[in-house]
Amino acid sequence: MDKSIFHRNALATAIITAAAAAAPQSPLAAEQEAIEEITVVGSRIQRNAEFETATPIQVMDREAIEKSGYTSLQQMFEKNPAAGNGTFSTRGNNQDSTANGAAAVSLRGMGADATLVLVNGRRVAISAFAESITTNFVDINSIPLAAVERVEVLKDGASAIYGSDAVAGVVNLVLRDDFEGMEVSVDYGGADGYDEQSTAAIWGINGDDANLTLIFDHHKNSTLASIERKGLDTADQSARGGMDFRTSRGHPGSFNVDGSIVPDPACPPESNTDEGCVYDYGPWGLLIPEAERTGLLLLGHTQLSDSVKLFTEVAYQHNTSIAQGAPTPLDGDAGLTVPADHPDNPFSTTSDLDIYRYRTVDAGARQWDIETDNIRAVFGLRGTVADWDWEASVQRSRSESIQSGDRSQGWVRTDLLQQEIDAGRYNPFGGTQNPQSVIDAITTSLVRRGKSQMTGVDFTISGEIFDTANGAIAMATGLEYREESVSDIPDDQFQRGLIFGTESVSASASRDIGSAFVEFAIPLPANLDLTLAGRYDDYSDFGSTTNPMANLLWTANDRLSLRASWGTGFRAPSLAQIGLGPSQESTFFVDTYGCAINSTYCASTDYTIVFSGNPDLEAEESESFNLGAVITPIDDLQLSLDYWSITQEGKIDEVPFGYIYNKYCNDQNSTVCRRDTPLPGESLGALQSVNSSFQNIGEQTVSGVDLSLVYSSLQLAGGDLSLRLDYTYLSEFERVELNADEVFQTRDLAGEYEYPQHRWSASGDWTFDNFAFTAGLNYIGEFEDTPDIDFDGTLDYEANKSRTVDAFLTLNLQARYTGFDNLVLSLGADNALDEEPPFAIGDGDSDLYGYVQSQHDPRGRFIYGKMVYNF
Repeated sequence: MDKSIFHRNALATAIITAAAAAAPQSPLAAEQEAIEEITVVGSRIQRNAEFETATPIQVMDREAIEKSGYTSLQQMFEKNPAAGNGTFSTRGNNQDSTANGAAAVSLRGMGADATLVLVNGRRVAISAFAESITTNFVDINSIPLAAVERVEVLKDGASAIYGSDAVAGVVNLVLRDDFEGMEVSVDYGGADGYDEQSTAAIWGINGDDANLTLIFDHHKNSTLASIERKGLDTADQSARGGMDFRTSRGHPGSFNVDGSIVPDPACPPESNTDEGCVYDYGPWGLLIPEAERTGLLLLGHTQLSDSVKLFTEVAYQHNTSIAQGAPTPLDGDAGLTVPADHPDNPFSTTSDLDIYRYRTVDAGARQWDIETDNIRAVFGLRGTVADWDWEASVQRSRSESIQSGDRSQGWVRTDLLQQEIDAGRYNPFGGTQNPQSVIDAITTSLVRRGKSQMTGVDFTISGEIFDTANGAIAMATGLEYREESVSDIPDDQFQRGLIFGTESVSASASRDIGSAFVEFAIPLPANLDLTLAGRYDDYSDFGSTTNPMANLLWTANDRLSLRASWGTGFRAPSLAQIGLGPSQESTFFVDTYGCAINSTYCASTDYTIVFSGNPDLEAEESESFNLGAVITPIDDLQLSLDYWSITQEGKIDEVPFGYIYNKYCNDQNSTVCRRDTPLPGESLGALQSVNSSFQNIGEQTVSGVDLSLVYSSLQLAGGDLSLRLDYTYLSEFERVELNADEVFQTRDLAGEYEYPQHRWSASGDWTFDNFAFTAGLNYIGEFEDTPDIDFDGTLDYEANKSRTVDAFLTLNLQARYTGFDNLVLSLGADNALDEEPPFAIGDGDSDLYGYVQSQHDPRGRFIYGKMVYNF
C-alpha cells in the first residue's frame, strides 16, 4: 500500500474513533450511499439513482445552490413556490416575537409544525423557543448552507415513513461528506443601509476505507431599521391609504383625573384624540435584526471490517441575534398612580392620579440579545448481512437559547417606577426626558432561558425478499425510540407581574416515543411499481397512532410515467401546547363593548392575550393524496404535473378570540376577560387582558397543482442553456373554525390575506467557455388585504371585500467566471430592479407598517460578490 494513503487512512480512522469515544452521547447523520443506489426522502428503501419516484420530490443540488446566490436556507425557502404562510424568518422580529433569531419553513402554508425537517434523514431537536408561543419547529438557521450538499423537498404527506409532523411534507438536508481536499469561499453583499458577509471552509481527507470531512461556516448581517425604508417607518399608514395604528400608550400619556380620562396637557395636537394621546412606535422597529452565526461540522466514516462501517457526525452551531421594540407601554393593569402633590402635576386636583396609558420613552427601546447553541451528534454502524443492508445508530441533539436584556436596554420595572414617581424624582408628565440617574433607578435586567433536547436510537434493515417475474420485492423495516423535552423559563420578574408590554412564555414538557415501521416495494406487471408502508407510533402523553401509505408508479415508456400516492398522517400536540404555563402575546383590536360605555375605549389598542397549555389535547389527523404525470416530450426536456390534496382534522387551534370576546367580555366580573374597576357611573372598566387556551377544534383542506419544467441542455449562441420553472397554484385552502357566534364556519383562505394562489420561480443558466450567466424570476401572486376590516378581533374577510395586495415579482442576476485555476468568481444581484414590497393595510397584528412581512422582502436591491477557491 502507498504510504501516504496508509497514513491518511490511519489518521481519519483515529480521529473518528476518538470522536466516538470522547463526544457526548449524541447523534445525527447518515452518510450518502454510493451513487448507484441512494435513499431519497420519502422512502427507506435504496433505489437506483435513475428510478423515478411515485411521490413528488424537488431537489436542489450543490451546483444549483451556488448559482442561486442564497446565503442561508431561510432565503431559499422563502422563495420556494411550495412554501407558504407559516414560513418565517428573522425578518420583522421584534421584542414581542417568541422565537427571535430563528427561521422555519412551512410547506403548503399549513404551518411550520406541519413540515418535518430532517438532516441526513434524521430528526433534530426543535428550537428551544416556540414561534407564536406554541409552534414548535426546527430552526433552519441552525444548519449552515455551506454544509448542505443538496436539499430534498418531499411535497407529500409522509407520516407512514417518518411519523409526526410530516403532514404537509418533508425537507431533508443532505450534508456534504466524502470530501477530499480543501475549499474556501468568501462572499459579501449589501443593500441600501444593510450588508451581509459569509466565510466557509471545507476540508476532507480520504483513505482506502475512511473519510473525514470538516466544515466551518460563519455568517454575519447588519441591522436594517424601519427608518431606513421610507413608508415602512410608521404605524400611521393613513397617508398611504392604510390604518392609523398608533397606540394609545403614549408619551405624553393619559390619566384618570377624578373619574375622567384626560390626555396630558402637553399632548401635541396631531396626537391628541380627545380620548387619549397616541404614540407612533413605528420608527423603533427593525425590518431585519443584526445576526451572527458560526458553525463547525465533522462527518466521517471508517470501515471496521469487510461488512461493517462506523459513521459519525458531530455538529456545533452558535447563533446570536438582537430584537428591538418601542419603549415600555403601560396601562391601568400596571396600577401606577401619581400623588396629587407631585411637583410636576399639571392637573388641579386633590386626589391621586391613575396612569391610564403611558410609555417610558425616556428609558429607550426594549432590546433583547439572543444567543443559541445547537449541538447534535450521531454515532452508528451500518453493514450487510446475507445481501441485507442494516443500520443502527444512537443520536442526541440539543438546542439552548438565552434571551437577555440589561439595564441599558429599556426594561422598566413598575414597582421601581412607582417608587420614583412617589418620591417626586420621576416626572411622567409633558413627555419629559428624565435624568439618567432616575432611568437607572427604574430599569432592570432580564433573562429568559430555553432548552430543547432529543435522544434517540434506531435500527433499520432493508433488502430483497424474493424475486418475481416482474422483479424483486424489496422491504425495509425498523424500530425507533426517542425522548423529547422542552423548557422555556421566563425571568421571575415577568412571573411577578413587574414587566409590562412584552410577550412572555413559560413552558415545560417531556415525552417518549416508540415506533415501528415497514415498507414494501413491489414490482407489478405492465411496468407498475407499488409501494406500501405503515408505521405505528406510541406516545407517552396522548397514546398511539397507526398510519398507512400506498404509492403507485406506472412507467408507460421512456417518455411518460404516471404516479399516485395516498396516505394518512398525524401531528402530535407540540410540547409547548401541552406544557404551556401562563404566557402572553398582544394583539390589536377595538373593545366594542367598552366603546359603547366610554368613547375612551374606542381606539384600536394592543391588548394582552394570556394563554395556557392543555394537557388533554389529542393528535391532529390528516389524509393526503397526489396524482401526477412526468412527461419527457423531447430529449433533455422533462415536465411534471401534480394535483395534491391534504385534509387535516382535529387541528389544534387557539380558541377563537372573537368567540371568547363575544361570550365573556361584556361581563365586568368575568374571569376570562379581565377589566379595571369601572369609572363612576359606568358598568365596564378598561379591558386589560383576555385568557385563552387550545382545543382540537380546527379542520382544514388544502389542495392545488404543481408544475415543474426542466430543460437541461439547449444550444444557444455557442453556449449551453438550461431552463427551469417551478409553479404552484393554491386552488383551495378551506378552514373550519369556531366563529364569534359559536358556530363552526368554513372559510376559504385561497387568495385571502397571506395566501396568494399563484407562486412561481423560473431560472435560466447559460455557460460559454469560462463564463456563465444566471437569471431568475421569483413571483408571489396578489391576495386580498385586511382579513379583519374593522379590526375588532373577529375575521370578516368572507363578508367584506378588501383591496388587493399587488403581486411581487423580483429579478435575480448572477455572472460567474471560471478562467482561473481552481477559482470561481461570482457577481450577482438579488431583486436587481429594486422592487419595493407592495403596500398592504395589514392585519392589525404582525403587519402594521404597510407591507406583509411574511410574504415580501423589504431589503430592496442586494448586490453581492463571491469567491470559491479549491486547493
